[in-house]
Amino acid sequence: MRVIIAGAGLGGLTLALSLQAVGIEAEIYEAAPALRPVGVGINLLPHAVRELTELGLAERIAERAIATEALVYANRFGQEIWREPRGRRAGYAWPQYSIHRGVLQQLLLDAVAERLGPDAVHPDRAVAAVKTTPTGAVARLRDSAGADQGQATGELVVGADGIHSAVRAQFYPNEGPPKWNRRVLWRGVSEGAPFLGGATMVMAGHQDQKFVCYPIDPVLAAEGRSRINWIAELRFAEDHVWRREDWNRQGRLEDFLPRFEAWDFGWLDVPAVIRTAGSVYEYPLVDRDPVDRWTFGRATLIGDAAHPMYPIGSNGASQAILDARTLAWELATAPSVDVALQRYESARRPATTALVLANRGNGPEQVMQLAHERAPGGFSDIGAVLSRQELEATAGEYKRLAGFDRDALNARPSLSLPQEVP
Repeated sequence: MRVIIAGAGLGGLTLALSLQAVGIEAEIYEAAPALRPVGVGINLLPHAVRELTELGLAERIAERAIATEALVYANRFGQEIWREPRGRRAGYAWPQYSIHRGVLQQLLLDAVAERLGPDAVHPDRAVAAVKTTPTGAVARLRDSAGADQGQATGELVVGADGIHSAVRAQFYPNEGPPKWNRRVLWRGVSEGAPFLGGATMVMAGHQDQKFVCYPIDPVLAAEGRSRINWIAELRFAEDHVWRREDWNRQGRLEDFLPRFEAWDFGWLDVPAVIRTAGSVYEYPLVDRDPVDRWTFGRATLIGDAAHPMYPIGSNGASQAILDARTLAWELATAPSVDVALQRYESARRPATTALVLANRGNGPEQVMQLAHERAPGGFSDIGAVLSRQELEATAGEYKRLAGFDRDALNARPSLSLPQEVP
């Protein structure tokens, strides 16, 4: 059996490794002319770390990532709303990691080259269209100049080509661009002093103005410093005109830094962190409406091609990894490809649909909004603003929705076949 994968992002690479582990041939076709790992920091939640561990990548990731020990929600004055342990500190059988996305992508690329061969990933070859038959699929390929580059054939084509997926667009031609909710993110990486023990993720503010940061470099941490991934977020009024013609570009400090100038919490100097970034990039906060179908004959979707969601709750990359592992498991264990696709979609589409909608409602970050609404000038006792039961219920419900409830995850059967040896 041969699977054609459109996209060499985290989901596509994880899928290729997972298929190889169960004896299924896979080839990846990537639109970018060069395989250049890019991005900023991301979080890998314990359910995703479990899957990468079962692919034999635990040691490589541990060497390049920070094992997150705690998550802190704070208001715009730096007052703590909620704190909870994370990863192994919370009793999970697997850590939670913070890592540079480019570092993780390179780790996966290296593993694909080792296990599937150096030619398993084809750069400058975008899957432009898919034609399916009852027993297989054909992917039409184009290069970055738009020239026809022939075709690739297999029993299945998987669109892992992101929020602007060409595979998805073929099956939903009238969907239009991603939906913007009038929030803009500025993202950067800075070097600075460790905060809150050096392994804590911080989310501060409320839904109209927020700052998120966490350390991502264990080598620098060993030297007593911190490489800090950060996100500054602002919401704009309905009538605000923003430069939307070119997203994912260099950002300008004057567009957002003045709003954060007073955010020196003592334990974290937000404006100083922002100013020390080498580069700042600007992104819209976008997603797409959930769809009622991912699979069309012998073509299906994973990751952002299937369920692009707001980056709330640290779930984007983790959900793509879960998609990939689930699809490989079903292809390896179902009686036919078609049954495998049905089982895969039944397992993953309802779960991710619920998550997309939960993230539109702020997900677990809703506790920050509630604290802002109830105590806009700050508080002396969070218990007088939000009860512990309310805080625990919000956090627990989101973990359940996202698939990383501790007890359920620790008890869940493996998605690896017994004979798999990475």
